[in-house]
Amino acid sequence: MDGIGGGGGGVGAAEPPPFVRKLQQSFIVYRYYLDKTTPHAVPRWVGTLVLALIYALRVFYVQGFYIIAYALGIYILNLLIGFLSPLVDPESEGGAGDGPLLPTKGNDEFKPFIRRLPEFKFWYSVTKAFAIAFVMTFFSAFDVPVFWPILLCYWFVLFVLTMKRQIAHMMKYKYIPFSLGKQRYGGKKASGGRGASRAD
Repeated sequence: MDGIGGGGGGVGAAEPPPFVRKLQQSFIVYRYYLDKTTPHAVPRWVGTLVLALIYALRVFYVQGFYIIAYALGIYILNLLIGFLSPLVDPESEGGAGDGPLLPTKGNDEFKPFIRRLPEFKFWYSVTKAFAIAFVMTFFSAFDVPVFWPILLCYWFVLFVLTMKRQIAHMMKYKYIPFSLGKQRYGGKKASGGRGASRAD
């Protein structure tokens, strides 16, 4: 027989403390406003560019924290590769994937390009990375003395080699990771012949 407080797992037995409840409510509000930004890609990216500019000015002003900037650059490069890659890599899967595959011949059925890292997650990860890197510039423990031109050259070499490999992959499997809107077909123009015959 379960009495009050008998450990029987009643309705109010495992209620979280007020601090945890407040934290959960704050997270729900945060997710609500984050979800509301989903359809507004341009303002989101403008905000991220402003944050990146503030971060760059901070690094330039303090003349340090170059190792954080290098790590940030490597992380963003990794995210960019995920953004430009298809969900199912035709090279590694060999055509036996679970998801839709890219067409390989001209007469193949159209299959939409599905990214490994969707645009919203790409934006969110980049913005979080800039915010964390900005906060890290206020702690001197992260200011490791390095010769920054070597890091910059090494990052450019990594960027060029990675993009060269990614572009070769795109050309080999004939996919373009960008959609420039709805495709328009150049059919007959209706304004010429029909309008003239109605006026007669």
